[in-house]
Amino acid sequence: MTVLDDRIEMADANTKRLDEWFERLERMPVPEGFRVEIVGGNVHMTPQRDTHWLIIRRIVRALEDRFGRDVRVFSDVRIDFPGHENGFCPDVAKLSDSAKKDDEGRWRHEDVEFVAEVISEGTAANDYGPKKRAYAVAEVPLYVIADPYRGRCHIFRHPKGGDYSTETTVPFGDDLDLTDTAVGLTLTTDDFPRD
Repeated sequence: MTVLDDRIEMADANTKRLDEWFERLERMPVPEGFRVEIVGGNVHMTPQRDTHWLIIRRIVRALEDRFGRDVRVFSDVRIDFPGHENGFCPDVAKLSDSAKKDDEGRWRHEDVEFVAEVISEGTAANDYGPKKRAYAVAEVPLYVIADPYRGRCHIFRHPKGGDYSTETTVPFGDDLDLTDTAVGLTLTTDDFPRD
């Protein structure tokens, strides 16, 4: 076997395991308003707060204003990312126009151009840690974390070697200049609510 064959076999095993977990989770009585994802083989359920949703909605609207209503942008939709059992459901994920589902009917991480996560107190470490690493390994060109607790956004660009080489921090109220990125827009944050 080659290294590539080993990686394909490992990816297939991870996908099958994630499928099993998500099938079980779909049968569980997950309370309404909770979001479920798997990070590094651990299941995380977090309630979605109104602050969280308002920021997500503002980001999605900005993307729709820029690309039209048919833009491939999703919230809380499973996308498997590199690493051990990473079935993420990003708060916002924009896919390329040419994105197509794989043979299993899932969106591919290779087609993700932009991810935004709005942190929750209980899972903030995931967004700043394993998810950031997985997005960088997947070479997602642009990753934004909105932090309503500290009132600021972190912009990560230029993935290389499993990390982002550029990080910019912008306080709520200032514009996020993303004009030179895959989304090609300026995101206003003056109406992002705080917790």
